[in-house]
Amino acid sequence: MSTATLAPVATAQRPLAVRLADSWAQTGLLIQWQLRRSAQSLPLLVLVQILLSVATIAGYGLLVGHPDHLAGLYLATGAPTVALITVGLVMTPQAVSQSRTEGSLDWLRTLPVPRGLFLVADLTVWTLIALPGLVLGIIAGAIRFDADLAPTWWLVPAALIVSLTSAAVGYAMASMLAPTVAQLMSQVLVFVVLLFTPISFPADRMPDWAQNLHAWLPLEPMAQVIRAGLAPHDFTVPGRSWIVLGVWCLAAVVGAGSALRKRG
Repeated sequence: MSTATLAPVATAQRPLAVRLADSWAQTGLLIQWQLRRSAQSLPLLVLVQILLSVATIAGYGLLVGHPDHLAGLYLATGAPTVALITVGLVMTPQAVSQSRTEGSLDWLRTLPVPRGLFLVADLTVWTLIALPGLVLGIIAGAIRFDADLAPTWWLVPAALIVSLTSAAVGYAMASMLAPTVAQLMSQVLVFVVLLFTPISFPADRMPDWAQNLHAWLPLEPMAQVIRAGLAPHDFTVPGRSWIVLGVWCLAAVVGAGSALRKRG
């Protein structure tokens, strides 16, 4: 029997711990490659995301002036949530579309690395990019609206789930649609997230059909988990919202991974 036939068997029979260690090492190298590849644009991306979060707070302040306590809490917790979602739904598809256009994504797929690790590395990078804006947006909102925020321990995993879900949806969209269409969709989503989602205002201000629609979309649950994580004395998260967000997170990651494999 030739060496070529023995190699796959030997690989498959390696201990699970060794295969997991190899996967972690490969993922780490892919993350390093992505960070080094974006070394010039990465600081700008982080800066833009921070400015978006802080500028949203400033813009809300100009629109509403001096809101009451509850409205101030909605605005203070909504702006960082918008910034967190925008990274995944806007910046991620634009970056993936650019990689497809310039051919770097196709080159990356020629490497002898499982396709799922590409997705893990990319989503990790975009999740990390989203976190600085979240932190500074929280600080800016608390100062501007004099909001009495009390972040809980589970705010961090909640923010990671929100960022992961947004980035996975954006990644799947950019992988399945033509680059120009994906970039256009990302621009449309900016207005939808900013103006027509119950993130910075209560859902009962929307028409009944819009409330029913958002009950099945992930945007309102995203806002609820961040809002309750920042102001647990004033807000809670219904169990249904956790389920809806979890299902969307799982479906988005699976869909993004499937789209990545099919295009290979």
